[in-house]
Amino acid sequence: MKLIALLHSALAAALLCGTPLTLAAEIVVGQIAAFTGPLAPTGTHMRAGVQLYFDAVNAEGGIHGATIRLISRDDGYKSEETVRLAREMIREAQPLAFIGFVGTGNVEAILEQKVLSEAGIPLLAVRSGAETLVRKNDPFLFMTRASYAEEIEKITEQYVTTGYTRFAVLYQDDAFGQGALVSAEQAIGKAGGVLVAKGAYEKNTTHVGDAVKSIAAAKPQAVIMIANTAASAEFLKRSREAGNLAQYVALSVTDAAQIVQRIGADKAEGLALTQVVPDPNSRSVTLIREIQGNFAKFKPQEVSLNHTFVEGYLGAKVLGEALRRAGPNPTRKKVRDALEAIRNYDAGDVFISFSPKRHAGSRFVDITILNRAGKLLR
Repeated sequence: MKLIALLHSALAAALLCGTPLTLAAEIVVGQIAAFTGPLAPTGTHMRAGVQLYFDAVNAEGGIHGATIRLISRDDGYKSEETVRLAREMIREAQPLAFIGFVGTGNVEAILEQKVLSEAGIPLLAVRSGAETLVRKNDPFLFMTRASYAEEIEKITEQYVTTGYTRFAVLYQDDAFGQGALVSAEQAIGKAGGVLVAKGAYEKNTTHVGDAVKSIAAAKPQAVIMIANTAASAEFLKRSREAGNLAQYVALSVTDAAQIVQRIGADKAEGLALTQVVPDPNSRSVTLIREIQGNFAKFKPQEVSLNHTFVEGYLGAKVLGEALRRAGPNPTRKKVRDALEAIRNYDAGDVFISFSPKRHAGSRFVDITILNRAGKLLR
């Protein structure tokens, strides 16, 4: 009874002075991503990386006294589901921000349907580096990875300087693959190479048979794989069975460990992959040491500490910085404005910068290669 009386007194005092009364402080962050289907490992590891950062922050008392709760929903990598579930979550859970959406077409659908602008809600750390999203520079979308164009440019520059001139491209036949294909055509020509073949496969499938045949027939020296992990694995396995001895290079959306798991280290050996975050096994990068320490402390289940996990954690850390800057009573607008004001933020030897004219905050790109033991080397 005394507690109830105290609460009533506090409420009355708050109403008299016009000050809102907060009985429990919690910040809700929403994620819509693929947790089933071919991209389930991607969505799962993005979620786990985000959750690990939130766990670490909450264990220290939260941000300005508020704990952070992540709510995730499965869109099965289907754009129409991304839109439906995002609107439903905005209506029912009222998240302060979105994070970790997966897929170029999925994010483009969110923008085209004005889901973010109508709710005034920011979305950051999407699993896409599409140049179309970079150029669009939507006021509510903040990207914490390099673009696919920057990844492809790194590939073509490195391989042309070592004598490779004949390139082929495998691409997913949707907004993601078609946009990156244009970037590849431009980058190959700029570097002095020639595109001798290209092959497509349907989104959400591993139907790569036709692409394997057409690309093998052109005898390229290097094949750039603009594909998700499942399709990349199937294409690499079948291409090598067909006797195509080209150098294969996959964009960062392909996960090395899953490739090895799917087709074996012997068939995966020699596959090069671009990366948009530092090596998760490194001890020389402050961010990675932080993640390794928190991974050991909080012990996430059924995930590995891979590049996708790091990408999720990095995005969550950038959001955490924006929440600190937004102050003790954050709103969607305050968080959006705080994100846009971030300049040269040191997340642990990884730097993020946004501005009103550029919402792509990172240009970090590295190239790694799988050895015969199925381990990544730089």
